[in-house]
Amino acid sequence: DVTQEVLRKMGYGNSFWPELIHNTFNIDVRTDSEARYPTHFCYNCWRIVIQTINNTTNEDAFFPISTIVQWKPHSNLCNVCNFPNGTRKRKVLKRSPPVTKKPKITVDVPIRSRIMKRKDQRNSTSILLAKKIVNCKKIHLNSKLLVLDYPNNFIQSVSCQVCEHLLADPVQSPCKHLFCRTCILKCTAVLGKYCPVCRFPCEPTEFKSPVKSFVSVLNSLVLKCPVEDCGEEVRLGEYSKHAQNHKETRKLHAYSTINKGGRPRQHLLSLTRRAQKHRLRHLKLQVKVFADKEEGGDVKSVCLTLFLLALRAGNEHRQADELEALMQGHGSGLKPAVCLAIRVSTFLSCSQYHKMYKTVKASTGKQIFQPLHSLRNTEKTLLPGYYLFEWEPPLENVSTNTEVGIIDGTCGWRYCVDDYPMETISRRFRYDVAIVSALKDLEDNILEGLKSQNIDEYLGGPFTVVIKESCDGMGDVSEKHGYGPSVPEKAVRYSFTIMTISVVNENNEKVNVFEEPKPNSELCCKPLCLMLADESDHETLTAILGPLVTEREAMKNSDLILEIGDLPRSFQFIFRGTGYDEKLIREVEGLEASGSMYVCTLCDATRAEASQNLILHSITRSHEENLERYEIWRTNPYHETAEELRDRVKGISAKPFIETQPSIDALHCDIGNATEFYKVFQDEIGEMHKNPNPSKEEKKRRQTMLDKHLRKKMNLKPIMRLNGNFARKLMTEETVEAVCELIPSEERREILRELMHLYILMKPVWRSTFPLRECPDLLCQYSFNSQRFAELLQKEFKYRYGVKITNYLHKTLAHVPEIIERDGSIGAWASEG
Repeated sequence: DVTQEVLRKMGYGNSFWPELIHNTFNIDVRTDSEARYPTHFCYNCWRIVIQTINNTTNEDAFFPISTIVQWKPHSNLCNVCNFPNGTRKRKVLKRSPPVTKKPKITVDVPIRSRIMKRKDQRNSTSILLAKKIVNCKKIHLNSKLLVLDYPNNFIQSVSCQVCEHLLADPVQSPCKHLFCRTCILKCTAVLGKYCPVCRFPCEPTEFKSPVKSFVSVLNSLVLKCPVEDCGEEVRLGEYSKHAQNHKETRKLHAYSTINKGGRPRQHLLSLTRRAQKHRLRHLKLQVKVFADKEEGGDVKSVCLTLFLLALRAGNEHRQADELEALMQGHGSGLKPAVCLAIRVSTFLSCSQYHKMYKTVKASTGKQIFQPLHSLRNTEKTLLPGYYLFEWEPPLENVSTNTEVGIIDGTCGWRYCVDDYPMETISRRFRYDVAIVSALKDLEDNILEGLKSQNIDEYLGGPFTVVIKESCDGMGDVSEKHGYGPSVPEKAVRYSFTIMTISVVNENNEKVNVFEEPKPNSELCCKPLCLMLADESDHETLTAILGPLVTEREAMKNSDLILEIGDLPRSFQFIFRGTGYDEKLIREVEGLEASGSMYVCTLCDATRAEASQNLILHSITRSHEENLERYEIWRTNPYHETAEELRDRVKGISAKPFIETQPSIDALHCDIGNATEFYKVFQDEIGEMHKNPNPSKEEKKRRQTMLDKHLRKKMNLKPIMRLNGNFARKLMTEETVEAVCELIPSEERREILRELMHLYILMKPVWRSTFPLRECPDLLCQYSFNSQRFAELLQKEFKYRYGVKITNYLHKTLAHVPEIIERDGSIGAWASEG
């Protein structure tokens, strides 16, 4: 049946093998016996038939080699084959009678060179058919996108032999031809299990990946992004990530989130009812037209159906089913936990949820949603402290009780949420209980990660969990109206983030089964301790955070046994204290305040030494060394004077109680450097290099002139204290061009432009989440750019940086490459939570 189908495609209708032999070889075998002209060809006859078919104009013709042909050796019974003597028997064809030879006429015709077709050119029709089968123009990249002009032979070597596009997920056949994986699998599934170039028989399982050196060369090719209005040059190995960014950008800009005035667009649920009606006026008209046309004017049913579809699109099927049953008159009301999930997922505030609760109850006469107080009670039961777990070996100095919720941060007593005294200055979770709750929240992610990495889902571990610890002050939280409790007016928040969860696979390779995609987001930052205290109060911080440090040290030497996916699994923990700004690092590591002569928290350089040598410094401080220096400062074993003792301990003035890792707080680094540039702009406007001692009135005049100009040109309003948004707008080349209009000297303008250009090249390295992945080229150039930046400061701005330098500018120039080399990241690890 398959053979007849092929013959019909060739245009032969209901033909049989004798007719096919007659049409192909011009040999009539219809009257001969099967013994002399067998219906099963030998190998050579079949090869001739295939070549004849491929030379036809019918591109859809193909022969199923594996199903019809029976391979046999050459036989004397086959008159199609070449005999050993090189002759063939032909009965039908007769020689034409001899004719007299015509005399040759000499004509000056240019001699044409004989063109020998290559073997792969003979199969051009088969390749065209394969191209038609794969049809991969929209998913594979054309070789014309390559930036450099490579030789044709090289382009052919990195292109697919079927689709002639750049290789995507390349595989190599046994006959050493290269294809895209999807292209060759489609070809073998349709045309048969052979190479479409040389027709060498091969199975799909025989296709292997090329050598790693070839793949690395392929991934390093630079091409131009084909997306309109992009034109960015990216490596072929990084194009998939670049294309994903385009996809996310299209989703992000599908609906504009910026108002005409440039202000950020507020969330729909945070608006008043009048503003909500104004924003949704077009959608409301469309829904009304649809309801009038299709549903008899029932707008309510259309809106409720859209809400159900939105819940199901977010995989909230349980809530959608219960809500649908209630709307159909079934059920007794949503559970409090379901109402809480709806409120959280739709970003409803307490007042908005209460308004919705009353509206639904009044319109339907049923209590579909639960009142707000029941949601608060449910929220208490969902706090950490309700999962069973154990430690092997048990934690030292930590209770084995797992049902521990919120506790008093100062005495460790356990209270109900509503039973706390008003004068309580600290509340916290027990460290291990909070980590268990965070791991249970990631249970689905861990199981999906095991499945995606082809790891046995029943693997018991040990899983390695890397945790980033963060701590920062929350500013003024005092009672603005009325009389509150007599507690401190400032607060400090201590939190943690699970960054990665990894496990060793069967090949003894460490594989990440979970990696936090947004490590700087507040959604992944789990609160651990909240205290009403000033972050400069070293004694209070030590008293409250001391138990947390003890619990953390105990967890380093034990394995957590926790049920994930209904199976007990073991977890080991690595703690990294990197989410601190400089002020808090000085507090927890026992260093002097920011105005100290010891400018850096990473090295022992003084402010004068750092200004004389801007870049040649290395990270020398550590937590253990700080503890040793504190003991020297406390006991003074060498009986030195105060100045000699201070020089020996390098600025240690209190006991370090939390271990931190070398990092740079990117936000405060931007603010600190922007503050310096803001002052440099004022100095250049007043030509400080000529007049190094201006009066106070002159300084005030320069600042006023700069503020007015920036407000006019860049719409930058002057502020009392520089913040992150102002710093990001200030540190741009457009701002420098605006400032240059106020600088009289053209030479100083060029110097200022170069200085800002170098800063913009260095900034992405410490601002990015993973510099090694996101900006490897800028990371390689960082040392050169920082050295040139330092030369400009020492040569052209000596009046300002001759004997002093700021803390963050010193870290920016001296320590960024070494921090990245140690940790592999700055931005993700340095956020404050």
